[in-house]
Amino acid sequence: MSTFQKVNEKMTNYRWTICTILFFATTVNYLDRQVLSLTWKDFIAPEFHWTNDDYGNITSLFSLMYAFSMLFAGRIVDWLDTKKGFLWAIGIWSLGACLHAFCGIATSGITTGHWLVGFEGAKEAIQTVGDASIIVTVSVTLFIFARFVLALGEAGNFPAAIKATAEYFPKKDRALSTSIFNAGATVGALAAPVTIPLIAKNYGWEMAFIIIGALGFIWMGFWVFIYKKPEVHPKVNSAELTYIQQDKDDASISYDGNPIKFQRKLSFVECFKFKQTWAFAFGKFMTDGVWWFFLFWTPAYLSSVYGMKSSDPESQLALFVLYAITLLSIIGGWLPSYFIDKKGMNPYAGRMRSMLIFAFLPLLALAAQPLGHLSYWFPTIIIGIAGAAHQAWSANIFSTVGDMFPKSAIATITGIGGMAGGVGSYLINKGSGLLFDHAETTGMKFMGFEGIESGYFIIFSICAVAYLIGWVVMKTLVPKYQPIVID
Repeated sequence: MSTFQKVNEKMTNYRWTICTILFFATTVNYLDRQVLSLTWKDFIAPEFHWTNDDYGNITSLFSLMYAFSMLFAGRIVDWLDTKKGFLWAIGIWSLGACLHAFCGIATSGITTGHWLVGFEGAKEAIQTVGDASIIVTVSVTLFIFARFVLALGEAGNFPAAIKATAEYFPKKDRALSTSIFNAGATVGALAAPVTIPLIAKNYGWEMAFIIIGALGFIWMGFWVFIYKKPEVHPKVNSAELTYIQQDKDDASISYDGNPIKFQRKLSFVECFKFKQTWAFAFGKFMTDGVWWFFLFWTPAYLSSVYGMKSSDPESQLALFVLYAITLLSIIGGWLPSYFIDKKGMNPYAGRMRSMLIFAFLPLLALAAQPLGHLSYWFPTIIIGIAGAAHQAWSANIFSTVGDMFPKSAIATITGIGGMAGGVGSYLINKGSGLLFDHAETTGMKFMGFEGIESGYFIIFSICAVAYLIGWVVMKTLVPKYQPIVID
């Protein structure tokens, strides 16, 4: 491909094809995460005698493993580069997703010695075990292992996707492209309640894991042929390449402060020396857990508080509407572009202004439980709005990495932030499981609520204020746009 732009050459738009396949990867990513949350309460827990605390242990340890993996996933993606890094990531997490299906057979084999049985045979063998605590211990351990494999692979999704976005989009378009591919999380969550419970009900919970897990292997086949670097891709012409690389010569430009210059590639340890790294990590720590709490616990919330099983039409409709509302998060990609293009702000200032607006919306979660006594639709809609705010916030916080760090370090910094987000998610998921069991068994009373409802009110309140706290700390650490530049 010629490196010179031809006169009157019409620009290709292959970068949006890349954005589209990133969207589908994120959709599959969140479908795989949702299978357990939509099957454990009504299908898996009765079989293995799980409590809320058991489920909380599985989800919190998944978050912790995800956090630990994110610390290295970004570095590995930078080392393998985008194409290979993404292939390894989705291959591992798809394998992990499918492994969940065989936890019942493995539990049967360990507790009864019956290994050569099918899914139904495993259920029958498990019922013969007199001590339920053994079933709980073995099954939870096996699910944690499968969840670890899933986390190991899923940790590579966002570092690879953010790196691909930085390779194919100029800074001014990255929040929009990120919000589009990140909407895959919403679409995955949207598709999950209308597909997964039906698969589990008609074919068994095991097939839900296998069918959804297999989607990742299909995606890999498309990625192999679709992705190449823009400068060598035959479907990217010189006009589009010029548009993509329009920031190439802006590395030495500082808008509100002086850039920090390095003559060599940043080492892993050096990444922690910058306030920009800590600002991004703290923002992720405070807010990632909120999204994961809504993702993992909303089906259980509808079941525990309103008696709605995940396979009930009312529950499926409520979850569908909830995640349909989160599609409003696409505004998260448009708003900073408005501030940058129309108000003349630099990218960082435009994103921070947008994130402040989005940080106020989750405050509605304070009213979710009080209004829930009128109808389950109130918390459903409020959680949907909070979810939309999170996804809009997420698109912009990811884009701040590309604004301030060179492309060679983007996946690494994204991984560090993902690790922090995973730690936050571990704390809220583990805490939620313990709190809900305690509130339910003791009839705990708090602010006019009793039992498990009091527990949900406490967690909803924490989720409501998390974004404002995260924004204030980020703004304090990095008050002005200050990119880190490698000469």
